[in-house]
Amino acid sequence: MTDLSERADAYEAEHVHAVYEQIASHFSSTRYKPWPIVEQFLKGIPDGSIGVDVGCGNGKYLAVNPNVFVVGSDRSTNLVKIAAKKQPHAAIVADILNLPHPLACFDFAISIAVVHHLSTPSRRVEAVKAVLDLLTPSLSRIEDGLSLRNRAGGRALMYVWALEQKDSRRGWDEGHEQDVMVPWVMKGNNQTKKDKCHKKNKNRDPKQVAGSVSEPFALNKESSASSQPINGNTENADKHQNTADQQESKTFQRYYHLYRKGELEHDIVEAGGTVIDSGYEKDNWWAIATRNSSD
Repeated sequence: MTDLSERADAYEAEHVHAVYEQIASHFSSTRYKPWPIVEQFLKGIPDGSIGVDVGCGNGKYLAVNPNVFVVGSDRSTNLVKIAAKKQPHAAIVADILNLPHPLACFDFAISIAVVHHLSTPSRRVEAVKAVLDLLTPSLSRIEDGLSLRNRAGGRALMYVWALEQKDSRRGWDEGHEQDVMVPWVMKGNNQTKKDKCHKKNKNRDPKQVAGSVSEPFALNKESSASSQPINGNTENADKHQNTADQQESKTFQRYYHLYRKGELEHDIVEAGGTVIDSGYEKDNWWAIATRNSSD
């Protein structure tokens, strides 16, 4: 592992994996409704197919189509514990860059809002390739010069956050930094509210609201500090108030790479895939891809 790769791995461990371990319960409670295009993709899979959900989170997509079997995987142990309840499907703890699944064996794959958490271009391409490598290749059988059997290869659906979100509460768009830190605010007594600062500061500069940066590795000190409650002055009354505030809420910073138009398709091609469809849905870019037949 190179020095850059080691730094990226450590950075993601702190600003992605550790965060989701701590917010898993509330994150799961906010993730229950399938996105329309993902639901359509899954329900269009032929009966009896076997697929994978890489970065399955709480497993909300595992049981969308009762006529297929899905193996889910996620880096978060706490999310996998929730996903494992979606019987009869399976869920295991695994990193997208080190998946334990056999290659070229699955009829379909989904990876929804996962790849954008990888912090370098090469790691994002590697993650896309890891998903594509799981798919069955296309198959053609020829005898006596006649094609007797053709089988389409497996297909993968991937989603990533879009840079172009000017109409959302976040306000990101062209010209904004693509590598950003996004807050998740945890309230006391297990009450939470996601991205509260975005709603309170809708008309402010998106860079201030999202805590964006151009070089994510420079954030190790800054983001750790920004994740802590801010102390006031040293007077006793303020100390008591600050202590109560700290107990009530805690802000976690999650790293995202915001994909610009065409970037997901570029990464798929770089990873050895072929894009067969793509588009934009509610602040996300999505693409459906297959492995190249030569892989």
